[in-house]
Amino acid sequence: MVIIIGNQKGGAGKSTLTVLLANYLTDTKGCTVTVLDMDYQQSISQKFEKAKILENEEPYQVLAYGLRDFPLMENTIRQNPKDIVLIDLPGKLDDDGLIRVFKASDIAVCPFSYDEFSFESTVPFALVLKKINPNVKVLFVPNRIKANVKYEIRADVNEQLEQIGFVTGPIGDRIDFQRINTFQTPIAVQAVIVPVFEQIYRDYIQPHL
Repeated sequence: MVIIIGNQKGGAGKSTLTVLLANYLTDTKGCTVTVLDMDYQQSISQKFEKAKILENEEPYQVLAYGLRDFPLMENTIRQNPKDIVLIDLPGKLDDDGLIRVFKASDIAVCPFSYDEFSFESTVPFALVLKKINPNVKVLFVPNRIKANVKYEIRADVNEQLEQIGFVTGPIGDRIDFQRINTFQTPIAVQAVIVPVFEQIYRDYIQPHL
């Protein structure tokens, strides 16, 4: 199974969400996970290499690749459909290498926030993805949502996004997000992400494993 995590909007939290999802799937569900870090900044790979210094056993592998490398590994990825490959995408749609990745994806997780700029970046990303791969399941995740802020456009945004895919429950904002790594998720963060990830796993991942 191939799950891509992406959005055009910088700062949407896709790399952080990729690590959190990888930690959840390995620690909580016992899944075999590989993370392909295709983001230009490759922040997940940096976290992974830094955490390895502690000499803990890695719960999953993180591989740094460019989009151009994907066709060479596509057949390998598909050899065991019960393994889960998470791909942290770059934040731009102007790279033709994305087409092969989009076509190979089973699920797309798209973090966003309830502001005009995020919405205007999220919709084009999702529409291009669905045009290239009509069968992909697009899951929109409201990310780093502040509890004390009233998001006046929330209902309208959800209504429009649900014409393309499914909007999950929100992931609240916590200072503890800065403490995550590729070995563990802080307990305070787990309390925020588990309800959302449980729904994604139950409804979209588990039926295909």
